[in-house]
Amino acid sequence: MRVIGLMSGTSYDAIDAAAADIRIDGDTLVLTPLGMVSEPYSGELRAAVAAAVPPASRTVGQICQLDTEIGQAFAAVAARANEELCGGSAELISSHGQTMFHWVEGAQVKGTLQLGQPAWIAEKTGCTVVSDLRSRDVATGGQGAPLVSAFDVLWLNGRTSGSVALNLGGIANVTAPGGVPTSTADGAAVPIAFDTGPANALIDAAVSEFTAGEQWFDLGGALGAAGTPNVDLLAQLLSEPYYAQPAPKSTGKELFHRDYLLAALRGYESLSLADIVATLTALTARTVADSVKALAATEVVVSGGGTKNPTLMAMLRDELGDIALVSSDELGVTSDIKEALAFAVLGYLTAHGLPGSIASCTGARHASVLGSLTPGSRGLPRITSVPSAPKTMRIEAL
Repeated sequence: MRVIGLMSGTSYDAIDAAAADIRIDGDTLVLTPLGMVSEPYSGELRAAVAAAVPPASRTVGQICQLDTEIGQAFAAVAARANEELCGGSAELISSHGQTMFHWVEGAQVKGTLQLGQPAWIAEKTGCTVVSDLRSRDVATGGQGAPLVSAFDVLWLNGRTSGSVALNLGGIANVTAPGGVPTSTADGAAVPIAFDTGPANALIDAAVSEFTAGEQWFDLGGALGAAGTPNVDLLAQLLSEPYYAQPAPKSTGKELFHRDYLLAALRGYESLSLADIVATLTALTARTVADSVKALAATEVVVSGGGTKNPTLMAMLRDELGDIALVSSDELGVTSDIKEALAFAVLGYLTAHGLPGSIASCTGARHASVLGSLTPGSRGLPRITSVPSAPKTMRIEAL
């Protein structure tokens, strides 16, 4: 099946579309990436999204408008991907949408909201669309995140017992396919995944705030490289209770947002922007490394936008010490494309009636078939047979 995965992360800077041919061969999911296209949000739409995420509040009318405009933007990128990557032959589109709110109380996720009305995608492309992939996991008591863990477990299963996948987006998350021993009688290990905390979220917030919106992120890690982490501020930031919570757990900009940052910076008004960004970069490196070490990792396979920040990557290497840091590119999955590919895989599983969540990773009571279907004008994808759930994944080049 030819599938397009659509993704915009918590940095809400662009919409990524990855296309792939996907099939199941025995107990192996075979993934052939076809490429990726990416379109930045327009300045107006990005500003509207930024103005609507916590701690901001918006009217129902404004949310309705955002749902439509994000859906139209996703539809345009999906149509481009279908034409440029699939020659118009895509059979299914799997859209993550744009996360606007992740409702967490204590250790429990009560709800999650992604905007980007799928009807616009179905109408524009003619393809059936899988969307709202997180809510079913939340309904079964799960975190609804990180859903990329299903991809990671298939992909890295059997590579090495100490291999851990790391994604550095707005929020950082890790997946340990080898897991940790359980308290069951046999003590068997189960996969584990969780959000470690901010990756780029607080860095982006600082850069945007103190450049009055002229910059959205630390381009090339230049600000972080020019500054020096403040030891006292870093210690204060590390006292955040989220970091000590046990997995499974998830977080987002509902916690790590602009006002959170400004509150933390009270008393540090004399710090330069470079020093603030250096401190926040060190925070990301430390919290990620602490999480990875707790998983007894021997190897970290990293992807996501944070890999383009050489200052962050250098700090992370220092914090990891002897733990190997490997780019996902080296294993056949381009860093920029991974999350969109992961949602293409989840859409494929949904279309075949197969679970796309792993209960031990999200904390759900059971694995679930994820998402909702919006049929396109071409009708539902033709499924000749329903294979059994795959246990591993093989990446094949064209």
